Amino acid sequence: QVQLVESGGGLVQPGGSLRLSCAASGTIISSYLMGWHRQTPGKQRELVATITSSSSTTYADSVKGRFTISRDNAKNMMYLQMSSLKPEDTAVYYCNTKNGVFNWGQGTQVTVSS
Repeated sequence: QVQLVESGGGLVQPGGSLRLSCAASGTIISSYLMGWHRQTPGKQRELVATITSSSSTTYADSVKGRFTISRDNAKNMMYLQMSSLKPEDTAVYYCNTKNGVFNWGQGTQVTVSS
């Protein structure tokens, strides 16, 4: 069974940085088009970044230039480096494939507030 565990969230001031981690078990995530998603209450889950098996990346316009997605195939992990954080980045962040084929983990809460 595939398990995805997100970590690294927290409370940060506007303009600050955080690095999220995604630890996977039960599958080799380097084989998949993976992504980071985020969700706020009352809104649909939003895809913010993707990374291919060859490490090509894409970003939502709202995070382009501020977020960087990466992966460590040896550790079977994925990361999201977030900088210049804004209050509107506040959300629960999840890792999964781009299309969310695995069971969703619990996510990690990111709160951007002064």
